[in-house]
Order: sequence, then structure tokens, then C-alpha cells
Amino acid sequence: MHPDDAQVSVVVIGYDDATHVTTAVRSALAQGGVVREVIAVDDCSTDGSAALLDALAAEDPRVKVVRRTVNSGGCGTPRNDGIDAATAPYLMFLDSDDVLPPGAVDALLMAAVAHGTPLAAGLCVRRELPSGRETPWQPELYERAAVVSHPSRRPGLVHDTLCVNKLYRTDFLREHGIRFPEGRFPYEDFVFTARVLAAGPSIAVVPETVYVWHVRRSAQRLSISLDRADIDNWKARIKANRQAYEILLSAGEKPLAQAARGTFLDRGLRMYARELPLRDAEYRAEWWKLTRAYLSDFDPSDLAQASVAGRVVAQLVLATEEPRDLPRLKELAAHPARLTPPYASAADGTPVWSADLPQVQLEHLLHRPMRHLPVAVDAELRPRARATRLRLRLHELYGRVENARPARVDVEFVLREDSARVGLAHTAALRRDAGADGWTAELPVELGTLGAGTWDLRLTLRFDDGTSRTTSAHALTGPGLLRRRAVPSPRHGVLLVQPYSTHSGGLALRVAPGVRGAASVLGRRLRRLVR
Repeated sequence: MHPDDAQVSVVVIGYDDATHVTTAVRSALAQGGVVREVIAVDDCSTDGSAALLDALAAEDPRVKVVRRTVNSGGCGTPRNDGIDAATAPYLMFLDSDDVLPPGAVDALLMAAVAHGTPLAAGLCVRRELPSGRETPWQPELYERAAVVSHPSRRPGLVHDTLCVNKLYRTDFLREHGIRFPEGRFPYEDFVFTARVLAAGPSIAVVPETVYVWHVRRSAQRLSISLDRADIDNWKARIKANRQAYEILLSAGEKPLAQAARGTFLDRGLRMYARELPLRDAEYRAEWWKLTRAYLSDFDPSDLAQASVAGRVVAQLVLATEEPRDLPRLKELAAHPARLTPPYASAADGTPVWSADLPQVQLEHLLHRPMRHLPVAVDAELRPRARATRLRLRLHELYGRVENARPARVDVEFVLREDSARVGLAHTAALRRDAGADGWTAELPVELGTLGAGTWDLRLTLRFDDGTSRTTSAHALTGPGLLRRRAVPSPRHGVLLVQPYSTHSGGLALRVAPGVRGAASVLGRRLRRLVR
């Protein structure tokens, strides 16, 4: 088949998203002649979305509007409607609040046609709005072009649970009866992707960015992936992962099924565990109970699929009936993981989580390379008019740190909205602290060189054995720490500086330069207090 003849149906689904749906449809139309049709499925919107889609259809005959008369309650049913309506040899999916970047369909189509595969997949980026910060999704899977003859040849593909960064041959989906769960079924992607992989397709992988996933944390109606405060969200995630596992296992694909459980441990379990300190006691107790029940079906080989952090979090939940050690659990569940003190050992010297939980063993983590070791560094920063200093303490970890011989630490404050922008960069020597089991460093922080924004602290520990570890720092709390201060600045007149602990326990800085910026921050704070 010549690429020019192999056209694509783009299925755009939306519900009450008049603000964004036009942009999404236009991004699909802008892909050019390879797009035969844009099937816009409106899930019974009440905000004028349908009229906007009608206007687009009048403007471009490639737009075909499918109107549902009853709201489905989820994303799966409208996507199934799109599969049924598609007339092109290939199709892909697009959500109404996201966009396809230029050339996305071309890149996927050329790969699928050139290699004769029923599936092509490319890189998705998460774009935070309004900042525009972009984070690649599962980038290790899309570092280079490749053709995977069968999913079992690359089980890591299970980790990419998205359905939207892929191009599917339409008859492949129909012949295998591959559809999304109907109705309200959060995390429907998990099940659909498992059904696709269980069918055993060959897959063309492209390194190009083919999908832009917009993340709007301040939206009035949060997306499913952001709306995690209700325990029903966690129940839905467990249900979807369980179904994905069973689908792959029933297809005889045990390595893929275990990879699905590894994804649950490394992504879902760690993400929700580090948010537990934000939840109330009732949520925590229910979350712990549900998680223990699900993890009880896992065997040791399933746990072995996960990272050290995911495995230890799972072991701790299984070992206790009630939530415990949540601050420490949050640090371990962070990215990168940090194992904070105390460092206990069993009677035989085996490293364990705590003296009263010797069954939660940590020996396996000590065999990890230094670049993956969950080393812990404490950080303390007190903004001052002059001579603001950052104090760091690197903890020993069962002899591994000392054996590597700590030498120095590279310190960077990185703008959260643009991780390529470094506001401050210093290097300091790590010195053995005679009074404690660890190493310390201290260095000046020139607050005036930082502009407005949120700055994350990034550390690279350097060792004399030639190894290194890039990590974040645990923000120390206590009297006088993490307090907002207004400090004089020759450049800005005044800086309002707020050191704070992130959701995962890392140290970060909010900076508002100038009197106007400081007044703006204080005004927003006052309005929140009033509300």
C-alpha cells in the first residue's frame, strides 16, 4: 500500500469542552491529506460544543459529527462509536482538550505502512498549562525507531497504558473485537491497551512526538488522572489494572501480565502512597485496606517486576493492617526515591524497614547501582537579607555510601515551568561529619539571581569511585524553617521567598521579585484565607 493511499480516521471525543474542542479538531485537520476524516463524537454536551462541531463540519467536509443522545459517563463508549464510524484503513484517538503536533499522523502512518504493522506508537508529552512545561511520557520506550515483532519481545511496552499516542489498523481492531469498556469506566486505557497487546501485533515504534497531553490542574473539572482525592478513583485504578492483568494472562502472555502489575507498583502505588499524608484518616484506612487486599494476590515474582521503591512500599502495606510511617513512605515513593532514617537491621544484620517489621527486608536494594540507590539528603535553607546558605546532609546507607567515597555535590535550582532553565548552579565539597553517620556540605545561595517562579532543588552526588547519583533533597521542617520571608534585593528592591516541602517531601522555593510581585503573592494568600 502506498502511504498516500493509506488514510487515517482521527476520532475526537468530548463532553462539555467548548473551550478546547475546536483546537483539538483543527490540530487533526492540520495533519494534511493523510487524514481522511475527523470523527467528532459529542457525548451529549450541554455547553454549545455541538454547535462548534457543526461549524467545523460546514467549514471542512472531512469533519463528521456523531452525536450521542445519552451521556455515556466515560471515555470508552464514545471512542467505540468512533471505531464503528471509521471508514479509513487506520485510526487514532484524540481527546478534546489535547492536540496532535504537526506531522504526528505522517510519522505514525509512514512507520506502519513501511513495516506492515497493525500498530504504530510514538512519544507523548505531558504539557502543563498555563506554564507550558513539558514532560515526556515513558521516554525510554521511544528513544529510537524500532520494529517489535511481538509485544512479548519488549514487555516494557505494557508501561505505556495510553491509547492516544498510537495508530491502529482499523480492521485489526475489528477482527479481534478490541473495544473500550462501556459506560463510566475510569482508566479505560489500561483495559484497551491490554486487549491490543494480547492480540499479539507487531509494532512500529517512532521516536517523534505524536501526541500532546494537556494537564490543567486548575481546571474546574479535573481529568480522571488528576482527580484522585476520592477513594473511588483508587478503586477504579485497581479494577482496571486487575482486568488488564487477567486479559494478558488469559492470552498466555504471563511476562506481559507481570509487567502490568509492575506498572501498578511503580506508577499507581507510589503516586497514591506519596499523597496519603494529604488525605484524612478515613481515606487512609480505606486505601490501606483496599491495597492490602489487591496486593495479597501478587506473588514474589510479581513484586520483583517493580523498582526497589515500589517493592518496598508494597511490602510495607502487606506487613501492617493499619497505615503507618507515612512521612517516610512518602519519601520512598518520591521520584527519585529517598530512603530516610532510621536504618534498622534484623538480628542477623539484614537491612530492614524497622526493628518491629523485620519481614520488610531491604537487602535487595543494596545490590542496585549507585545511580539508582535511594540515598537520602536533608536540606535546610533559611532566606536572609545577606548570606543565605543551603545546608545539606547526606546519610549513610548500610555502608554503600561510604564504600563509594562521597566527594562533592553539584547543586542546581531548576525552574519548574522550564526544567532546562537553571537559576543557580554551585558545587560544594562533601565532608565527613564526625558527630553523625553522614556527610555535610554548605554553600551560598544568591537569591537575587532567581527570577519569579517555583524553583526545585536538584542534586548530583559525585563519588571518588567514579559513580554519581542525581536526586532531590528532603526538606527539613521545624522551628524557623520553611517560613516565607521578604528579603532586600539590590536588583529587585525586595524578594518574597518561600522555601517549602513538595507533596513528595522535596525542597523547593517560590520566589516573587519586586514589591508588586510580593504584594501579588500576599494578596492571593489573603484571598485564600478569606475563602
